[in-house]
Formats: sequence, C-alpha cells, structure tokens
Amino acid sequence: MTAPLAATLFVLLFAGACSQSTDGVGTLKVVLHDNPGNFDEVVVEVLRVEVNNEQDEETGWVVINEPGESYNLLDLVNGAHVVLGETELEAGIYRQIRLILGDGNYVVIDGEPYDMQTPSGQQTGIKLNIDAEIREGITYTLAIDFDAHRSVVKQGQTPVGAPFLLTPVIRAYAQAETGIISGVVEPWDATNLTVSTVENVGDNPVSTTVEENTGAFKLLGLPEGTYSIIVESDDFDAVTVTDIEVVAGEDTDAGTISLVDED
Repeated sequence: MTAPLAATLFVLLFAGACSQSTDGVGTLKVVLHDNPGNFDEVVVEVLRVEVNNEQDEETGWVVINEPGESYNLLDLVNGAHVVLGETELEAGIYRQIRLILGDGNYVVIDGEPYDMQTPSGQQTGIKLNIDAEIREGITYTLAIDFDAHRSVVKQGQTPVGAPFLLTPVIRAYAQAETGIISGVVEPWDATNLTVSTVENVGDNPVSTTVEENTGAFKLLGLPEGTYSIIVESDDFDAVTVTDIEVVAGEDTDAGTISLVDED
C-alpha cells in the first residue's frame, strides 16, 4: 500500500514583498526544525535542497546545497535547528523549494529501528510553494518545520513491525515575519509532556516538548496575533494559558506554568 506524499504548507513572506526585480544578488538560508512526535528517534536523510524561480515546475531549479546528511528530527526542538543550506541567488521571486531525500530514513520505537519508505521524496522531491522574495544584499531565512508526529505513518494493523511510511507534513515560513512564545513548565519530568498552541498555524497547531532539567520551551514560527497555549501530560490536568500576544521578530515570555495533580 502506498500513501500519497503529504505536505502541509504555511508560508509567510517579508512585509511589502512585491518586487520582481532580478538586479543584484541576495542570500537564501534554509533551516530545519521539528514539531515533535512520540518516538525515540525520527531520522531523515536529506541529499539535496533546491529552489525554483520559474512557473514551470520542470525547469528553473537551482541547487542550494547537497548536505547528504541524516538528521534526527527529535533533536530539533525548542529553537534547535540545522542549516540545510545557504547561498547567494539572483534577486527575485523563488516560487518553490524541494528536498530530495535519500533511502536512509527510519524511526526508532522502544529502542528498535524501523525503515521508512519515501518513494516520492526520494525521486521527485518534497515540493513546497513558497514565493520567497530574495532582495539584493539581504539574507532571507526560510524555516522548514517538519512535523514528526504527523509524518510517520504505519502501514497495516499490526502493533509494530509493519513497514512505515514517511509522508511529510511540513510548514515553511519566513523567520522575519514570525514570533516566538517561550516559558517554563514545572515539573518538567511529567510523562508525555507537550506544549501546543490552541490555534492552528497553517493546518496544525505548533507543538513542542520541554527541555530536560529546566522545563524550558519555545514555540516557533508564529504569525502575529493573540494565542492560547495548552500544556498536557499523562500525570496532570491540562493547563491553558490565554491572551499571549505575539509580535514578529520578538520572543514573548509566557512565564512559569505549574501543573496541577489530576483529581
């Protein structure tokens, strides 16, 4: 059984980006981070990163980088990220980005690794519409948020052991036009502890885990607006914090969130 490649996309552009000028050069920087999942590891091999400045999807592709590296997505939370590529490009509008994946993709569950099949991602690439404007002398940082929880799909009905599919659910956004919510959760060692926006960003909430020993968290790539966040775990009642104002380019502190014992 083969599932279709899924890509959930949310893109934010620089304010006032409308110029089609091709004069001069700017820089595109592509970084990868993760919405976490309930796995030990989710490892993705990225062979190549390309962008396209043509209407025709078959032409105009420019290689940004060929990392040829494997990344554990679950390491890339709370502000941690890797740079997939950074290069100078002719100024103008770049309409798509695609990731070409290798065959070294796998998920680890209860200490056991299982291969993930990604036929479309390996051959034609994971394509996202971005319409990113590269301006002369400016670095445009495009963040790719890879949702590990929604991207790993088990085939069949057996508990574990059936083949897994990697069906990427991805959100892409320009860092300059988004903000961050940060804070601290205590106790930090609650079972299956997550922090999520109540509102959808793109098609899904933005989620994260907390840092071990500190309980610190960061929710990245949030458009300007007023948010509520919910803290959930298996050991405590859920706690919701409301009326958190997010401003582009700023980190809003939600303070310390204390969990309450379940009744």
